[in-house]
Amino acid sequence: MAISLGINPITWSNDDLQHVGADISLDTCLSEAATAGFTGIELGHKFPRDAKLLQPILDKHGLSLVSGWYSGHLLERDAKKEAAAMKSHASLLADMGCNVLIFAEVTGCIHSDIDARLSRRPRMAAADWKQFGQRLSEIARVTADLGLKLCYHHHMGTVVQSDADIDALMQATSDDVHLLLDTGHALFAGADPVQLAGQYTERIGHLHCKDIREKPMRRCMNRDGSFLDAVLDGAFTVPGDGCVNYEGVFSSLGSDYSGWAIVEAEQDPSVAPPMMFAKLGHDNLRKLVGPEHDVA
Repeated sequence: MAISLGINPITWSNDDLQHVGADISLDTCLSEAATAGFTGIELGHKFPRDAKLLQPILDKHGLSLVSGWYSGHLLERDAKKEAAAMKSHASLLADMGCNVLIFAEVTGCIHSDIDARLSRRPRMAAADWKQFGQRLSEIARVTADLGLKLCYHHHMGTVVQSDADIDALMQATSDDVHLLLDTGHALFAGADPVQLAGQYTERIGHLHCKDIREKPMRRCMNRDGSFLDAVLDGAFTVPGDGCVNYEGVFSSLGSDYSGWAIVEAEQDPSVAPPMMFAKLGHDNLRKLVGPEHDVA
């Protein structure tokens, strides 16, 4: 089945540390993404949030909008209020022809705070998973009506981080909730992305291909650093440039996965030249996907 290769603009400009890559224009980002060979890109903070403005900008570079992150607060509000808060974001994605909405619960999150140690990340009590799952499932039905699969992004520094968290999420939600498998976040959290790919193949709706440099990752964990410390220390890189077993991931997914594989590698562009790493990520990922998939 077909896999399309896309990229996240975080290679050029960081959403949580907006001074990192602040000097790089959106036009440069899009031009280099297309030159590297990608056909799609996710939202970043420099993108206009109006389809009438955004569509011609992407058309100029021959790129499709793939999706965009939404910060959820379902631990603080019910599904009806969340749906109202999410409306403009979901509408933009639908208007741009996307079929995926990326959802992450950020109540109490610490991933965007450079001073917050990873050990302080929020955790959900066992009794809270049922209500959270019901609310998330309800939101997923709302997005499905717009033609958008809700794909939940497990993420370091948030309430869904570990493999146990992912298991609890999948058990608490309906099949309307899909999993965004992020290979780098899985490995950083101590989970096995190969095992997750095999266990949840039927529910994986989106794929973020973030690779890990082992030494900076272990340095961050040993020192109880922050997520953003790890970013600036070079813990993350493009597929094939780290220690994630991508051959195993794609083998576990088999031919059942069809959709986007997104290169997402938070790096400081003053240290890791975006064009060089975008091209490296594209070319490596194209090789790693495997012969059972057609690659666009």
